Amino acid sequence: MKGWAWAALVLYSGWAGFAFGIRAVLQRHRTGEASWWAGVLFVAALLGGAAAPVAALTELPTWKGGPALHGSGLALTLAGMALTTVAQPAMGDSWRVGVDAGERTALVTSGLVAHVRNPVFSAMAVTALGLGLGLMVPNLIAGSALVALLAAVQLQVQVVEEPYLASVYGDDYAAYSAGTGRFLPAIGRRAVREKLEA
Repeated sequence: MKGWAWAALVLYSGWAGFAFGIRAVLQRHRTGEASWWAGVLFVAALLGGAAAPVAALTELPTWKGGPALHGSGLALTLAGMALTTVAQPAMGDSWRVGVDAGERTALVTSGLVAHVRNPVFSAMAVTALGLGLGLMVPNLIAGSALVALLAAVQLQVQVVEEPYLASVYGDDYAAYSAGTGRFLPAIGRRAVREKLEA
């Protein structure tokens, strides 16, 4: 189990450092974006994601998995990391962590976002699922971090980003969101009623 915990810790640290450290600094430098953290749940998820493998290394009780389950977790983690690495730059100058109401960027509807409106969040969920919830480091901290991340993503997207995008891009966003899934292709399209109310 310690081998899987070390692997999870190294992979998570590298992914979080790149996706939310280096990429955030580069994007801030390119665009002048000042606000990068979406809220307390995102911070809890990031800290929990790092704490889960550390807890496994200190012999915190874990659920039994086995090599096949741990290997599946590794595969999901690597896939999520790769997707994060591709999804962020694919959004160009429009990729943000959070919303700056005073800033206007182009509505990106091509590439990965032609299939999924939130590919970075989808990639984060895949990575977190691989690292936690009974896969690489199956402990309570990993499961809690995954739940915190999923809650943070849902709140950020549905309460903050979608209303903002609907108000800024109007009919263009309504048409785009009616034909494109929220986190998975064809799942979570915005209904006509939601478009009219936005």
